[in-house]
Amino acid sequence: MAIAMRALVCGVNGQDGSHLAKLLVDKDYEVVGTSRDALATPLAHHHSFGIARQVRLVSMALNDFRSVLKVVQGHLPDEIYKLAG
Repeated sequence: MAIAMRALVCGVNGQDGSHLAKLLVDKDYEVVGTSRDALATPLAHHHSFGIARQVRLVSMALNDFRSVLKVVQGHLPDEIYKLAG
């Protein structure tokens, strides 16, 4: 059984982030997406692409080193994409 690659996508809720998440899910990646407030983030793009259940959404503030470190250490991504503004 192959081990799935894990990608961290910062800015996963934007247009480009959603397209990237779809591409990665289609390639059997585990996708962890970040948002400043994951609980209040609308997932319209994810629902329209049919990937809302395949993307794990977590809260992270890019301007807070501890927040970034916590997410990276907690999910151990193989690849990191920064598409957040």
